[in-house]
Amino acid sequence: MAYFDAASAEPLHPAARAAFLSALEEGWADPARQYHDGRRARLLLDAARETVATVLGARPDEVAFTGSGTQAAQLALLGTVDARRRVGRHVVVSAVEHSSVLHAAELHEAHGGEITRTVVDRSGRIDLDALAADLRDDTAAVALQSANHEVGTLQPVAEAAELCAARGVPLVVDAAQSVGRVPVPDGWSALAASAHKWGGPAGVGVLVVRKGTRYRSPLPYDERESRRVPGFVNVPAIVAAAVALGAVATGDDEENRRLSGLVDRIRARVPEVVPDVEVVGDPVRRLPHVVTFSCLYVDGEALLTALDRAGFAVSSGSSCTSSTLTPSHVLAAMGVLTQGNVRVSLPQGTPAAEVDRFLAVLPGIVADLRAVTGTGRAAGAEQAAAPAPEAVAEDKPDDEAAGPAEPPALVVDALGRRCPIPVIELAKRIGEVPHGAVVAVLSDDEAARLDVPAWCDMTGNAYLGETPNEAGGTAYLVRRA
Repeated sequence: MAYFDAASAEPLHPAARAAFLSALEEGWADPARQYHDGRRARLLLDAARETVATVLGARPDEVAFTGSGTQAAQLALLGTVDARRRVGRHVVVSAVEHSSVLHAAELHEAHGGEITRTVVDRSGRIDLDALAADLRDDTAAVALQSANHEVGTLQPVAEAAELCAARGVPLVVDAAQSVGRVPVPDGWSALAASAHKWGGPAGVGVLVVRKGTRYRSPLPYDERESRRVPGFVNVPAIVAAAVALGAVATGDDEENRRLSGLVDRIRARVPEVVPDVEVVGDPVRRLPHVVTFSCLYVDGEALLTALDRAGFAVSSGSSCTSSTLTPSHVLAAMGVLTQGNVRVSLPQGTPAAEVDRFLAVLPGIVADLRAVTGTGRAAGAEQAAAPAPEAVAEDKPDDEAAGPAEPPALVVDALGRRCPIPVIELAKRIGEVPHGAVVAVLSDDEAARLDVPAWCDMTGNAYLGETPNEAGGTAYLVRRA
């Protein structure tokens, strides 16, 4: 099995494994106690804290350990906001933040706060002008991830920090995906990280609050971890996490360059060997080990299952792999295709031969899945010959921007059917109408709102917008190129 899901969890670093076993013997006691075993555990905990602080460019007394990266991210935001109640209750988050941050923001909103979600561009990068406009006198905090967890795009943390500093607003950074991979720019007020992302054990998060940043823990009072995180700390796991972080942070950067080269190979080759595919995320300003692409006419869960059978462990942001059947909020905010989504994230030491094998088997797997739905290479070739979306737009009268003047020539009823069926049915039937005619796709699946326009962009057809459907759902209007 080739493990290509390091963005979810990096395999345990060998140095971390050895450190954990050693600390089980030396650091099992309560580090808050004054007897011999307690003092020994305290020494190990302090050494781990100092290692993490050094890597993150912080002071040891600014670092607290939590039970997970999720807890660290939520405490970072809620604790910063809670301490600034007198300033205001307004919080700004990017539209592509990790769900842990968005859920914390939603909790704040449920308790009377106000949330503004700053937009991102098609690569997933935050719009700095929009962020500047979103800042207000009553803004309590801004939350911005250092790198996106689904597509790998690096965020402009340094520039955002300057905007926030000019308005006296603390910047809370979720650095879970970047710590141990790339340096986190300075300027943040609070930071969260997760040990299992860099090769440490699961169950260890890091919360860093800069001196001078007002912070009040939203959890009940506890004297441990600078009164920020209650509960008995797991010293052996923390020691292992610190050792792993120290190992990857001081290691040869050649490995990151090598992985980045493998990602470049995937980004370039997948569109060449798989028709009707969209590679998403910034191609340059990105994490070195993450690449994401989406395949038209493919069920995401079926694709992941087929890849698993072929010996590849990957993940997906596709709505089709979610029990809620809702699109990935990251892909939705970017305005890109959500169906048939695959995220490949390479762990340290990934052999180039495994990437080559992945590129060799992927086209056949996608072709087989498309054959089941009747959308094969012939349809893709016909669509590829269509004019570019820009050319279609230039030929369209201005008054058509709001929708077609004539009724649809064809109605594709996909009500009650989930991603990717609405787009599959559209692709199969659009050839039934003459060029320039309008097709209406009826769907009550939220993913269609994203996938129909994305399909039009990829195939050269013109998306005319949407209208409510009297029988339920929405009619998505497409003009055949």
